[in-house]
Amino acid sequence: MTPPQPQPLFLAGPTAVGKTEVAILLAERFGAEIISVDSMLVYRGMDIGTAKPSAQDRARVAHHLIDVVDLSQPFDAAQFVSLARAAEKEIAARGHRVLYCGGTGLYFRALLHGLGESPATDPAVRAELEQTPPAELLSELAQRDPATFAVIDRQNLRRVFRALEVIRVSGRPYSELRARWQSTTKDPATPRIIGLNRAHADLHARINARVDAMFEAGLVAEVRQLLDQGLTENRNAMQALGYRQVVEHLQGQRTLPETIDLVKRRTRHFAKHQMTWFNKQAAMEWIDVPAATEASAIAMQIISTATFKNRLWTTTNS
Repeated sequence: MTPPQPQPLFLAGPTAVGKTEVAILLAERFGAEIISVDSMLVYRGMDIGTAKPSAQDRARVAHHLIDVVDLSQPFDAAQFVSLARAAEKEIAARGHRVLYCGGTGLYFRALLHGLGESPATDPAVRAELEQTPPAELLSELAQRDPATFAVIDRQNLRRVFRALEVIRVSGRPYSELRARWQSTTKDPATPRIIGLNRAHADLHARINARVDAMFEAGLVAEVRQLLDQGLTENRNAMQALGYRQVVEHLQGQRTLPETIDLVKRRTRHFAKHQMTWFNKQAAMEWIDVPAATEASAIAMQIISTATFKNRLWTTTNS
């Protein structure tokens, strides 16, 4: 009989928790290639503000679904799944393992459970939503789907657009479709995701340090360059942490120190939102990472988990 084939490993967690270096170490040790599960790393040119893996990192281990579209091109969960499945086949053909790594919960959901019953994007409806003042959109959502209104990130207009788009196209509450999907997450056959977590104080300190490093590395200059490539016309890209805030700074809305502080606060809020999402909707095996723990020690802890062992990975490198 043909022996069971190694299954993909899924590694997730909030921003700045330390996923990238751990994933690279695991990939190097086990002969794997990394498929990014990040909705912003797909855009070319958005490098500093997304903490995109460096050229050196990508030279160490092959990465996929990074720099796949220009800012002028749309990208969504359906495209992600299609490209990810194609990458899986390419990686398997080379005899390598697959390691999914990222923090975009929606993409993990689409990958593991499909896109569900949610209707496809309707360009006409989406265009109308994008031309409507945010206050009116939130008022409509509160009236038509109070359950979604109560939990949605109201600062993330992309999510608000999608919820109302589903409501208008399907005639059903967005929360109803989400509830149907959530019922499948308890299925014992659902592949488990290994999640990295840190104490709030530690994660916040790492977020603050990362944001400082991004601005020191030239985030403002990067945004200036991307403005000429249509950054503000791409609503998805403008949801990336740091980019909208720097655009507003360049428009004179706030000083640079105020902008840096705002990006830190928004990033901390986003990390909290990520943890809430994963805790409620995904089959997770959490690893609590103590402060100052080396990436190699985290990788060894992952290797000892039942979830990792069930992937049937064996060492290919010493």
